[in-house]
Amino acid sequence: MTKTELVAKMIEKSELSKKEVEAALNALIGTITETLKADEEITLVGFGTFKVSKRAERVGRNPRTGEPLTIAAANVPSFKAGKTLKDAVNA
Repeated sequence: MTKTELVAKMIEKSELSKKEVEAALNALIGTITETLKADEEITLVGFGTFKVSKRAERVGRNPRTGEPLTIAAANVPSFKAGKTLKDAVNA
């Protein structure tokens, strides 16, 4: 599902205009992004948790040449589904 399709589904389920739904979705995405950038966690009870995991520097290999190379440390966004969401998907 693309962002456009998601907006269309949200319009069907609410009595909001396309402009209002797009603004709300953009605000949600922006808020999640800013919160994760600040290295904070977001927990939506029943839905899941967004957080940032730290990936340490490691040694990898160039697939073409086989030469070792250093892969830099990075912050990686992650999502862990909550029980209600897991149950809904597996029902």
